[in-house]
Amino acid sequence: MRRIPFAIVVSAMLLSSGRASAADKQIRLYLGGTFRGDTTFVNFDDAARKPHLVVGASAVTLGDMFGVDVDFGDAPGFFQAGSPSLVLSSRVTTLTGNVVFAAPRRLTEYTLRPYVLAGAGLMRARFDDYFGAFKVASVLPGWDVGAGAIGFLTNDVGVSWELRRFQSLARTSDQRGLTIGGDERLSFWRASVALAIRY
Repeated sequence: MRRIPFAIVVSAMLLSSGRASAADKQIRLYLGGTFRGDTTFVNFDDAARKPHLVVGASAVTLGDMFGVDVDFGDAPGFFQAGSPSLVLSSRVTTLTGNVVFAAPRRLTEYTLRPYVLAGAGLMRARFDDYFGAFKVASVLPGWDVGAGAIGFLTNDVGVSWELRRFQSLARTSDQRGLTIGGDERLSFWRASVALAIRY
């Protein structure tokens, strides 16, 4: 018996939920922060664990219960703890695709609509130090899980709150001296609030 590809299963869920009611398409522009970061990259002043601003956007399509989410986030200064710093510039960028499971829309039309999500994608870590000895530019496969809630103030404009965990898959580093233990790993939490716009 052949296995059914994951993409076909997701598509079937979206189509079945879409028959009950038209899909809700949203663009969410968010602002938030990272916290409790952890990494094996050279991490001056334990900067990755400290809070950092994150900005980004996501495109969401939701049926009655199931949906998909494509999320892009950027956290400048992720490997910097303040000024002065040995790190001249740094950032962590994420791009993930997710499956979303939300409370039925018919039951939450006039209240907050909670949801959970999970998916996978890429995490890009980059930093340059003052002496040019520790330069990192690495793209890592990873996954994310999260939960949130969204409520609409009008038919087209709403606000969402969300918490996500990002975790890279361990990968052996080919750059000596830039990681602890020889593996490239990166993880952090992200809390955000977003302006949601239906289209």
